[in-house]
Amino acid sequence: MRELGWKIGAVVTRNESSARRAVRFIGAGKACVGMSRRILTSTCILIATPDGAIEEVTKELARIGSEELQGQVVLHTSGAMDSSVLSAVRACGAAVGSMHPLQTFNGVTVPPLEGKVFAIEGDAMAVRTARKIARALGAAPSQIEPRNKPLYHAAGALAAGHTLVVVEAAIQLLTSLGMKRGEAMRALLPMTRQVLQNFERLGPRPAWTGPLARGDYQVVAKHLNVLRQYSPEYGNAYEALNRLAEQVLTREAADRPRAAKVEEIKKSKVQCIGGKG
Repeated sequence: MRELGWKIGAVVTRNESSARRAVRFIGAGKACVGMSRRILTSTCILIATPDGAIEEVTKELARIGSEELQGQVVLHTSGAMDSSVLSAVRACGAAVGSMHPLQTFNGVTVPPLEGKVFAIEGDAMAVRTARKIARALGAAPSQIEPRNKPLYHAAGALAAGHTLVVVEAAIQLLTSLGMKRGEAMRALLPMTRQVLQNFERLGPRPAWTGPLARGDYQVVAKHLNVLRQYSPEYGNAYEALNRLAEQVLTREAADRPRAAKVEEIKKSKVQCIGGKG
């Protein structure tokens, strides 16, 4: 936002060193330790703390700002929480809202925001400000019902964090067989990328691959067997993912035999695990 010409005011963190680092990284702003009245000089206040700290910060902001918050905009960047968590400053007359970029952040570099979706909700004035910020960054603002924020955020967690968990679990399986980590990554990551590219280009059904997609049910049973021997968590996760695949990818009439067979494997998993092949 600084690079786009927005004026940065107070930059507030818990200690002086992190505040100074933040100001250096941003390239503007006044480093502040803890809540300060300097914050009130800004017409838009952005709360980018962990979710568990938002309410505490909001109450402190209301305490130091009181009637000075009248007509100001206060936004938070949580994906799972809605603007009701800012009720303390809303009671002081501020317009409140949430603005969440659907993008991963690693805390080291600034990710590209062009074309990304920004989920926004809240009071009309706050929503207008959030839209203005999103559009300035080249992002696509998308208004969302406050009650739907947790489900929206869960979708992001599935697509990002849980995808990483599954890939890392697969890499650890290969390294447990004696393969070097770099070799395991070179083996699996191109395959994962190809599936996602096929998904983007062709859609979910044509991109679906693996034994369940092909109807190789005995292979699915073998997988359950060896994964449970390797780790109960791996086996349980594999079974749960098969159940999820059954729900989201086997909805057409032609898929009913596959869905029924998956259910049969689930019911007879003890026999499958204990059997040969």
